[in-house]
Formats: sequence, structure tokens, C-alpha cells
Amino acid sequence: MDYLDQINLSKLPQHVAIIMDGNGRWAKGKGKLRIFGHHNGVTSVRDVVEGADKLGIKYITLYTFSSENWNRPKLEVMAIMELMVSTIHKEVPGFMKNNIKLNAIGDLDMLPEKCYNELQNAIETTAGNTGVVLTLALSYSSRREIVRAAKNIAIKVKSGELDIDDINEDVFEQNLFTGDMPNPELLIRTSGEYRISNYLLWQIAYAELYFTTKLWPDFRKEDLYEAVLDFQKRERRFGMTSEQVN
Repeated sequence: MDYLDQINLSKLPQHVAIIMDGNGRWAKGKGKLRIFGHHNGVTSVRDVVEGADKLGIKYITLYTFSSENWNRPKLEVMAIMELMVSTIHKEVPGFMKNNIKLNAIGDLDMLPEKCYNELQNAIETTAGNTGVVLTLALSYSSRREIVRAAKNIAIKVKSGELDIDDINEDVFEQNLFTGDMPNPELLIRTSGEYRISNYLLWQIAYAELYFTTKLWPDFRKEDLYEAVLDFQKRERRFGMTSEQVN
């Protein structure tokens, strides 16, 4: 089925967030080491970003490595970090060719120096691009992000920069990692798991949630199109009644 032809290009989500789950299980199912799944997941990232660009979706945010993932076996973590360095280095020319702007959120100072430097170089190199904004959530924890935002606001109040009566949702959002982008309207999770896993908890308050049993290395742009089409079939009421929305 050709989902692309059915999509209403005037009703696209501006921002799609994705929990890329299932790399390890995909590799295990093929009798390979878990890192084999992560390697193949890179192809999915490339294809999905290409699909987002074709549709005209402006923001794609990928849950790449959580704060909790540091607790995985050391060899796997090291392999993921090495993969990240090599992948970012290889993808920069493609980012420039396709006008993709790279961004990252999370506790980036926890990344190995080589990985951090490669990431920052890629972000600086693509900073002037005006196409899809590809954000990698790295060493990311939504709870930590919310606590960090609360601390930042408290510091501003203490210094007199901000009055406590002026604190509202907009002010809070401006102190999140994602303060310069719209909140996700669609959240996709692969692999058949039905959890949010500490990802963009504040930002997805009114996002449509889409779960698929496909493992991430098998996910392609056609699957993104199917998720967007499902999104467009939903009634987004934001607390109102159907009559008010219509």
C-alpha cells in the first residue's frame, strides 16, 4: 500500500519524536552481537530522515542513548560510542548535501571526549542548514531535564533576573533542552513495547502516540508515512469536545 499518496501535506506534524527500540533483539534474532543491530539501525535513521524531508516534516528527534543506557555492559557502551563517532563523521557530507541541521540534547558532557568533539564539530558544520532539524537525544533523561530546568529557574529567581510570579509554562519550556523547537505532535516507538521510557515527558503531553511491532533496523520511510497517516486520522481535541474542534 502506498501511504505517501494518501498523506495530506497540509496536516503534517511539525515535530516527530522516535524511540528507536529493538536493535539488540533484531541482532539476537539473527544470531549476531547486539552491536550488529545498532550498525543496521543507522540505515533506518538515514531512510527515515530522508522520508521526513520528502514530506516536509521540520523536526525529527531520536532517542539515541539514554542516561540509563550507561548501565549496559561496558563493551556494548564502548562499541555504541565508537559507532556514533564513525557514523557522525561519515554522515556530515550527506547532511550538508541534503541541508540537514544536526542538533543534540542531553547531558552531553558525559560523552567520551572523542565522541563529544565529533558531535560538536558536526553541529557547528551544519548550523547554517535550513532543512530537517535532526536532534539526537544523547545521555538523555527527561526527569533530569525537568529538574535541570527547575534549578535554572530557581537561580534566575534568586539572582533577581526573574520574578516568581512570572513563572509559567512558557518560561518553564524555555529552560528545557528543547526550548527552541515546537513540542512533538507525534511520538513513534518501535519493537512492540508500550512505554515512554523517560523520554520528553513534558514535551509529549499532547502528542499522539504510535506503537509498532517493527524492530528499529527494519523501520523505513514507508513506516514513517504509515505513522503520519494514522496521526492524520486522529481527532486532536486538547481537552475540548469534538463539536468545539469541528
